Amino acid sequence: MTAPADLLAFDREHLWHPYTSMTDPVPTRLVTGASGSRIVLDGVGEVVDGMASWWSAIHGYRHPVLDEAVRRQLDRMAHVMFGGLTHEPAVEVARRLIDLTPAGLDRVFLADSGSVSVEVAMKMALQFQRGTGRPERTRFLTVRGGYHGDTFDCMSVCDPDGGMHTMWSGVLPQQVFGERPPRFADDVDTWAAGFRELAAEHADGLAGLIVEPLLQGAGGMHPYAADCLRVFREVADDHGLVLIFDEIATGFGRTGTLFASEAAEVRPDVLCVGKALTGGYLSMAAVLCTAEIARGLSVSDSGVLMHGPTFMGNPLACAVAAASLDLLTDGNWAADVQRINAGLQALHRIDAEDVRVLGAVGVVQLDHPVDTEKATAAALAHGVWLRPFRDLIYTMPPYVCTDEDIAAICAGIAAAAEVA
Repeated sequence: MTAPADLLAFDREHLWHPYTSMTDPVPTRLVTGASGSRIVLDGVGEVVDGMASWWSAIHGYRHPVLDEAVRRQLDRMAHVMFGGLTHEPAVEVARRLIDLTPAGLDRVFLADSGSVSVEVAMKMALQFQRGTGRPERTRFLTVRGGYHGDTFDCMSVCDPDGGMHTMWSGVLPQQVFGERPPRFADDVDTWAAGFRELAAEHADGLAGLIVEPLLQGAGGMHPYAADCLRVFREVADDHGLVLIFDEIATGFGRTGTLFASEAAEVRPDVLCVGKALTGGYLSMAAVLCTAEIARGLSVSDSGVLMHGPTFMGNPLACAVAAASLDLLTDGNWAADVQRINAGLQALHRIDAEDVRVLGAVGVVQLDHPVDTEKATAAALAHGVWLRPFRDLIYTMPPYVCTDEDIAAICAGIAAAAEVA
């Protein structure tokens, strides 16, 4: 077995990590195991994972039901191409997604990752407009403060000024950005008037409207009023836009309803889900759309949706996703999220620029950029793994966290805020 120091040395010399420099990388920590709500770090020991592996491991680690789903599928096949073939796990995960998502979203595309699912959704909107006789509609309407992934079309609908992809602004497709949706219901009418005016001004060139419903994630962790979702639906209907909800971060209970769109009883035309879809076990996402969208894009130039990943419908990912969805529907996720929400209210005691709590999401915003290494070390001293970014120290914990885990996370965030 390779010594931990040698592993870390090789890693530092040769491996890129997300959003880090290859020539001057930030320190990494070696994970040697994980179970339940905890990961095991070499030289530190067990710590509560306040990030749920970037919001995906909602059931925790080494869940016996999910482990068994993978083992059982391995005994049958790990992978087979999806072109011209199908298999039971793909059918079953699609069946569950159709049952769980808002009625009418009954056409399912299985994608590799969240970013890919957004690319597919945007492609659906563009092909739909071509198929319905409006090929000149090639741009997207969205709002500032959003984040939709790291691939090219995804980057074009991320925040153009304060987001992480501003360096690409000169080469990305130029989209139309409205103001960030307001946090409080009393401010919706004023915001909505401006958003409607912007949509009307650009409508002839717009193919779709894409947003993260109720909570903007990596663009700044901003929650907003549910009434804004109704405005998005009305604007899309008024101007013939394909309404896309990116629920990769918010889906599967994170904001307090199974899907964030349910907070306003709004159904999009296209829905993207990912992250927690497989319970954090394997990379997979899905795009669901209505029959109307499927018919419209199917009469476009190509006659087919022009996308087909090599690992589309991977049986291992589908099998564990179906098991994860069963755990959600058979379990007590709503009560768990409500309980976590109650525990995260302790964050309001922290002296900070702003504190935001929504569902199983807790955010502390500072008035300066976080010193990530100091903040991480302070949280680890309290037995908690966090990954701050920009001016934010936040948590999206696994739903299996105990009250004691949540209290530890709050203490870890407070300690991180103190030194950051």
